[in-house]
Amino acid sequence: MSSEQFQAAHSNIYNLGTHLLQYLQEIRQSRLSEGDDTKGLQSVENDITTALTALEKQKYQVAVIAAMKAGKSTFLNSIIGVDVLASETAACTICRTDVLHIPADQVPRLLEYRQGERKPVVIAEGDEGEIQQKFLVRTREIRETGNPDNTIRFEIEHPIEAISGLSSLAGFTLVDTPGPNEWESAQFNTVALKQTALEALRTCNAILFVLNYASYKDNAVAELFKDVVENRKEILESEKGKIYFILNKVDQKTERDREIEEVIQDLQRELSDFGFPNPIIYPASSRQGLLAKLIKQEKATDSQIKDFKKFFSARYATEDEEGNQIIPAPRKIAGQALIDSGIPTIQETVIETITKNAGWNLLNDALAKIDKAAKSLEDTLNTKISGWEMDVTALKQKIEEYRKRSYNAKIKVEDVKKSVDRQKQILVRGFSQGIDIFAEGTKAEIQYQIDQIAQSKSTKFSGAKQVKANTSRVIKSDKNVDWGDISDVIADFGGGILDFFGKGLGNIFRVGVKGSTSLIKSLSKSAPEIFDFSDDSNEIQTNSDPYVIKVKNKKDAQNISKTINEFCSPLIQSFWLDTQDRLVRDGTNIREKLALKIQNDIQQISNELSDYLGEALQVELNVNPIQFPIFEFKGIDANIRQQQEIFKRTKQELKTEKNCCSSKSYYVPVEYEDKQEFYEIDLRNTAQLIDLKIDEQVSRNRELLQRVIEKQIAEDFRRAEQQINDYIKKFQDDFNILLKERETKEVESDKIINTLNLQKEKLNEYLQELKSIRQSLNTWKP
Repeated sequence: MSSEQFQAAHSNIYNLGTHLLQYLQEIRQSRLSEGDDTKGLQSVENDITTALTALEKQKYQVAVIAAMKAGKSTFLNSIIGVDVLASETAACTICRTDVLHIPADQVPRLLEYRQGERKPVVIAEGDEGEIQQKFLVRTREIRETGNPDNTIRFEIEHPIEAISGLSSLAGFTLVDTPGPNEWESAQFNTVALKQTALEALRTCNAILFVLNYASYKDNAVAELFKDVVENRKEILESEKGKIYFILNKVDQKTERDREIEEVIQDLQRELSDFGFPNPIIYPASSRQGLLAKLIKQEKATDSQIKDFKKFFSARYATEDEEGNQIIPAPRKIAGQALIDSGIPTIQETVIETITKNAGWNLLNDALAKIDKAAKSLEDTLNTKISGWEMDVTALKQKIEEYRKRSYNAKIKVEDVKKSVDRQKQILVRGFSQGIDIFAEGTKAEIQYQIDQIAQSKSTKFSGAKQVKANTSRVIKSDKNVDWGDISDVIADFGGGILDFFGKGLGNIFRVGVKGSTSLIKSLSKSAPEIFDFSDDSNEIQTNSDPYVIKVKNKKDAQNISKTINEFCSPLIQSFWLDTQDRLVRDGTNIREKLALKIQNDIQQISNELSDYLGEALQVELNVNPIQFPIFEFKGIDANIRQQQEIFKRTKQELKTEKNCCSSKSYYVPVEYEDKQEFYEIDLRNTAQLIDLKIDEQVSRNRELLQRVIEKQIAEDFRRAEQQINDYIKKFQDDFNILLKERETKEVESDKIINTLNLQKEKLNEYLQELKSIRQSLNTWKP
């Protein structure tokens, strides 16, 4: 589905929905003037309004991920069409930054969102130069001060040139996520940055990995792919259609370098080895694309034009008859230079990915909701026509029978609710088991790291008790979540979906989470004296329990405490994020299957009512589809964020220190004892304190996730329940008005029936148009 086709279909659906809404309001207004309160049609009007709002405000997110020096900011600027994101040698992206598209006549702004605050802080507004400068200054402040304001993300509101002609993509957002070596920068909460990247992989419509042509094999890139791919290969397989790789800075190629196509083939092999199936790679010169785009739009500054001439113009030089080199003016070659940069091709690919997947789903769901509303109106008109043509006594009998059946339908809905509640508890139990696996595996890993220190000390000093680090303590890699009887419930809705759910959680917990990283190596660098037994002056370490570290002064003890925390806290938090990522993915899939079961169970009850009404009134009624449109189906990630905010506001004592997976959640006040001649740190005691911290965090995470699950499943049921209740109420209201009118306006029956038939004829025009749009949309189905 091309962007042009999407734009046309979007406009057709929106215009048709708008006209149908106006027509419905005209009908309601005319009936109000005749004494009909038209309450039965309120839910129909609400459905159309909801669909139109979704078409206007649906968000499409494209995540851009890169290691440092890959040219990510310049790449983003080339898509945006202005130089608004700063580029510098230091890591710029300290937290998630959303670039939100706005109309060209709206004033651009830079907003800063802070933890626990509902409204953002306006940092800058105006042109891109001011935004860029203030953004850079604010970024440096946060990096240097350790983020005392608890900034969680930035948002830049600015027109994005790549979609400037597509009003249907008004909710388009570029998500600038920090890369792996930016995760390790300075004092900032590196785990929060990893959380941002993983969430982007779960929720964004397209993902772009930007790689530097000159250094795509360096350690930072390897670390990036290790973090992304690990324990997620089956996810990458299912999402391969929305993941792309940008080989940036290809303009830096020299004559001695390999051909770009050869480099791409090499990179494809590398990515396949990492676990990305059939990777799609696009070469790009972001700087060339940005400058060419600015020159073409006559927005380039003198400095930018000078840069274009210096670095790119010579490539388009020609020779005259005498062999003299002629370099064209920048404005004459800007269009071709933009094409040659690769940026337009990337833009078109990303937009096509969005429109044929998330975009098509939006149009499909919006059209279905509008179609449901139109057919509901048709049912109302048919019911009234039949009600006027039927003997009034027979009509009253039919209506009384409908009331009884409606009551029975509501009882059946309650039975569905009881079943849903049972499955909800199973889902909660599964999440709880996953959290227990996290606790068990994390404690085992921390104990192993501490045992390694004791083992090293015991082997270097013969007088000490011998210790061997026990790798068997580390949790088995096949440790799984038992989802229990829930598999029976959803067996008919996806077959073996549970075959991989919760499996392999143990893979997250293993020795050396980052290759050669270990606590013993960290301590060897920060406090080498505790492992040095060669110097007689270091007698303090001898004749001691290998689990006890002795140092000469308080400063050294504090340094060791700091090193243990700097190693253990990020490790534990990283384990939790990997666990949460797996549980959220699994829980989302199970929740979708349960929602489908709810939908089918309620649909069956609704169909029974429709069948009775159609037979009783001798009229063909449409099926009342129970719908769960994607634009109303809030994900677990969104609800986790919402519940975290509620948790912070209602339990102020938690705040920063006890925030779910915050930077300080696992800080352990390592205890050291003053023995007058030396300071002593007992690693066994340290391990116990860390275990207590893990238990505290597990309790909070279990409470948070349980609240999220219960809320979401309840919302899914309420949505289905509301739809059948609206259906029941609509006919009850229609019947009440019909009986009242039959008692007071019987002499006008012919006129009323004629009016209803005219309204039906007009409605048929909309129904035919809806049918035509549906047929067209189905030809583009992905």
